[in-house]
Amino acid sequence: MLPALGRKLTTRAKEPPDTVEPGSVQHAVPLHFDYVASSDMGRLRTNNEDAVRSVPERGMLVLADGMGGHNAGEVASGMAVNLISEQLSAWMQENPGASLRELRRAMAICVDNANRAIFEAANTRNECRGMGTTLVMAIVYHGEVVLGHAGDSRAYRWRGGKLQQLTRDHSLLQEQIDSGLLTSEEAALSGNHNLVTRALGVEDIVLLDVQCRSLADGDMYLLCSDGLTDMLTDGEVATVMAEAAHDAQLCARRLIEEANTHGGRDNVSVALLRVSAQEMQGAGSGQAQSLLQK
Repeated sequence: MLPALGRKLTTRAKEPPDTVEPGSVQHAVPLHFDYVASSDMGRLRTNNEDAVRSVPERGMLVLADGMGGHNAGEVASGMAVNLISEQLSAWMQENPGASLRELRRAMAICVDNANRAIFEAANTRNECRGMGTTLVMAIVYHGEVVLGHAGDSRAYRWRGGKLQQLTRDHSLLQEQIDSGLLTSEEAALSGNHNLVTRALGVEDIVLLDVQCRSLADGDMYLLCSDGLTDMLTDGEVATVMAEAAHDAQLCARRLIEEANTHGGRDNVSVALLRVSAQEMQGAGSGQAQSLLQK
């Protein structure tokens, strides 16, 4: 049973069932995970409305891209990242044997609590009026990575030399692409990149899209704000990851540098999860090698 996490979640849609990506990897040897979270103000902005946090002991990455006048966007993104990471970390500590379905439910409740707190602040504090924030998060759990997002902050996976976008933007541009009004090429040239159709703090209810993905040796999961993807094409992101995927810190630094080199018109934030096989030491190393070859 889930413990109460603030106000219970009210949703207009049924909670999605647990999903396991086809071809999920059964791990013969332990996997090692590197977590990196980095943010930069960019070349043109005078403040940073992004927030990003890494909680390695909980296998968690959380990233938010705030919006709103003055410093309100900074307030919204900070509230989202702090409330979600702290509440979810506490729940995971209290429920070490929870199922994947229970984790998904806890994620939704924590996001709902953060959404309501941001919404209340936006409607009761003059300096916060109009604020909101996107969200993308990842949690390593039970041999999978669980992704959640709302807005146009994205999750990608680098695997086998290929970059795949895993999330679908909640944005006007994406809706126009889906309806056939714009091609992807036309959307890239549009001036409406900042119009999102879902975000925390805008309404009293927000729906979190959740998915589960497999983990494999050599994977790199990338969470990012649109300050990265508005400056770099997926091909340019892939080029950086191909060159730096062996080192998560280097990869994060290179991605931000490239975004700034291409104009740095917005704050840019990235969070990276790098997966590698953890070989056993000493007498166990031969066993680890044989298991890897199966």
